[in-house]
Amino acid sequence: MKKNTRGSLIWLRLSRFTHQSNNLSNDFLKQFDLTTAQFDVLMQISTYEPLTQSELADKVTVTHGGISRMLARLEKEGLIERKQDWKTKTISLTNRGREKLDNAFEAQLEFQSSFFDECLSLEEQKTLYSLMSRVQKNSEKKYLLDR
Repeated sequence: MKKNTRGSLIWLRLSRFTHQSNNLSNDFLKQFDLTTAQFDVLMQISTYEPLTQSELADKVTVTHGGISRMLARLEKEGLIERKQDWKTKTISLTNRGREKLDNAFEAQLEFQSSFFDECLSLEEQKTLYSLMSRVQKNSEKKYLLDR
């Protein structure tokens, strides 16, 4: 068996943390009748509305096919609305969607922050944030070059 590189070990830890964090968040968000993916989609819509389905798909972790099914479900539940403006269909939150997001937001923020607050000092959190920002920006460059 070959020896792993430090980069591959970091990537593996990040992947495992992301998976575990998403599972825990899905359990946590059940009290708000949301999944982690739905929470992310509602957050992105809230931040950038109105936006197209394609713009939304580029901002979230849901696949392009998955986003269509999720949007249909969110629309059926009355959380979003899609409006046709000539050739462009845009997505916005409804009042009900905004209320659901508002109810879950603070609790989810506190829950996610607890992963770091419980084991890292403020200085360590700042360092981790800075390092992860650099890594993420580098991956964005690579992603855009490959497209």
